[in-house]
Amino acid sequence: MRYDFDKLVDRRGSGAIMTDVLQERYGRSDLLALWVADMYFETPEPIRAALAQRLDHPIYGYSVPKDSYWASIINWERELHGWKIRRGDLCFIPGIVRGIAYVLQCFTQPGDKVVVQPPVYMPFLNLPRDNGRQVVYNPLVWNAAAGTYRMDLDNLAEVCRKEQPKVLILSNPHNPAGIVWPKEDLAGLAEICQRHGVLVISDEIHADMALAGHVHHPFQTVSPTAAEVSIAFAAPSKTFNIAGLVSSFCVVPNPKLREPFFHYLEANEFSAPLFLSAIATEAAFTQCGAWREQMLDYVKGNVDFVCDFLRDKVPGIVPVRPQASFLIWLDCRGLGLDHDALIDLFVNRAKVAFNDGEAFGPGGEGHMRMNVGAPRAMVAEAMQRIEAAVKTLI
Repeated sequence: MRYDFDKLVDRRGSGAIMTDVLQERYGRSDLLALWVADMYFETPEPIRAALAQRLDHPIYGYSVPKDSYWASIINWERELHGWKIRRGDLCFIPGIVRGIAYVLQCFTQPGDKVVVQPPVYMPFLNLPRDNGRQVVYNPLVWNAAAGTYRMDLDNLAEVCRKEQPKVLILSNPHNPAGIVWPKEDLAGLAEICQRHGVLVISDEIHADMALAGHVHHPFQTVSPTAAEVSIAFAAPSKTFNIAGLVSSFCVVPNPKLREPFFHYLEANEFSAPLFLSAIATEAAFTQCGAWREQMLDYVKGNVDFVCDFLRDKVPGIVPVRPQASFLIWLDCRGLGLDHDALIDLFVNRAKVAFNDGEAFGPGGEGHMRMNVGAPRAMVAEAMQRIEAAVKTLI
């Protein structure tokens, strides 16, 4: 079956953050919205059908997930990534961002230090600070030859020695640059963190979205050490466009981490999946493999389109070609604009809503994050608007 990813779906008025908070966030509501990290593609039909069948039952009472729900996660991770998860190491989590906050609350105290690798997903910076922890940086390093970033493991070792952090939050694959981290880098990070007693939180929400030619490595599979020092989070939410259903899960092989963390989750009643999220997850992982493959092909086409368009028509903006996900990190420093002028260019001249790179921490200045999980007509319209806006600068 061929799926139609060119179909335009109007999300306005549905309560979607993507479209319905533009006035609040950007000061105007007439923008082409390609910022929030969910997609414009219709959620796969098997998921919608499974939800509709359950919603057809007239009672929405307390529910327990079927054994087949847990099996669907275990089988999916084993078959797609070679990640062999034991049922006892697996638990539901009500959202990965919440899960990171729970780890901080369970294993750290106010004033403790948390390592992040900027530029990186905004909550990695905000969650520790909002919970009274201190953020310390292990900045990514730009690799011009590869056209992407690399980890600075020498700096990480020094940060761990000097700052004595309790936790490192890892974006794997990386958001916003879409990096599929090399296995050796992940293993090296694990060794450093073990040596210094640092707990690794691995956010793998984009794990199922490696684009053609790239292979994702779940952090816990790269070495026994990585499995020992980490709590990993994953979800079907980005891949199958069901973020609003809250369908995340965590994997904790080390009993010294698992027992206190699972106790924390259970004691606070965070560990039981909502019945709709369990149904959607099982349908995604058992019936939607073909949809995923076609979606990734389409997204790759969008990535190619944006990279080619900017190279040919707006050379002042240089995209970092993602290896995973539907997000493109745009280096706009070649336009020679300060922050306010750059925001004005995108919002008021091009009338597009992207994410402001400064929110991703040091190294994000002069960048924007664009979502290309949308029909190509929308992506093309955004590019044409940007081209026209940049011409007004001349």
